[in-house]
Amino acid sequence: MARKLRLEAEDGIYHGLNRGIHRADIFRSDKTKAAFLQYLGEACGKTGWRVHAWCIMSNHFHLAVETPRGNLVEGMRWLQGTFSTRFNRLRAERGHLFQGASGRGQSADGNGGCPGRRGS
Repeated sequence: MARKLRLEAEDGIYHGLNRGIHRADIFRSDKTKAAFLQYLGEACGKTGWRVHAWCIMSNHFHLAVETPRGNLVEGMRWLQGTFSTRFNRLRAERGHLFQGASGRGQSADGNGGCPGRRGS
């Protein structure tokens, strides 16, 4: 069965997340977390995203992202693919790092789950 088509909106606010395959720890060190944040910054530069909030746990991450160009899927693909490739190269490992497609949800109320932020 095919996956449901994901709708993307210009100026949409989304909750993006993903976890390590088999719930494995990915972000074990501050250096790994810093590298992920660096690539998130690069993704923002490429996509025009605005990050409202982020949280990095040992085996997963959460992002509250605004997409002025409606390009969440493209940006998440680049972010996770780039991070995974560089992570594996650094550790001389191979294979998947993240568990399937990243989870995403668009805010129904326009505030993206960001406390204190009001929708337009």
